[in-house]
Amino acid sequence: MKIILIRINKLHLNFAQAGFNEYQKRLQHYCNFTDELLLVNCKSKEAGMIKKTEADAILKKIQPTDFVVLLDETGKHLSSEKWAHQLEQYQSLHKQLVFVIGGAYGFDEVVYKRANALLSFSTFTYSHQLMPMLFGEQLYRAFTILKGEPYHHA
Repeated sequence: MKIILIRINKLHLNFAQAGFNEYQKRLQHYCNFTDELLLVNCKSKEAGMIKKTEADAILKKIQPTDFVVLLDETGKHLSSEKWAHQLEQYQSLHKQLVFVIGGAYGFDEVVYKRANALLSFSTFTYSHQLMPMLFGEQLYRAFTILKGEPYHHA
């Protein structure tokens, strides 16, 4: 199983980058995990143009056969256990999963149209700077739940 995380621009919070790096390393034990960092530089200050520029970069990285899940505040809310079982189902049906974290303004409509699913981590809105670390932790947690390992309750 290959899992790709597509995200926009570098993390400027050192602790968030360090946390993401730790979970990225841990995930290699469970899956082929790849981080696709897109450095998008839009000269416009207008949110719509920024989202469009980011959308173009995101869509260039997605293959027609990829199952695409957007990490989005409007997505489905799942407990960690339900998320683990959803991941297991995705794995059984698809060769490559692509998760996408948008930029500060979210996603352009064309990215929503390409998505196969939306996943929310909370009713709270989290900074796109924190999401890679949070996603890495929850993905790692899901694998440990599926393997019956103690991390989830440690």
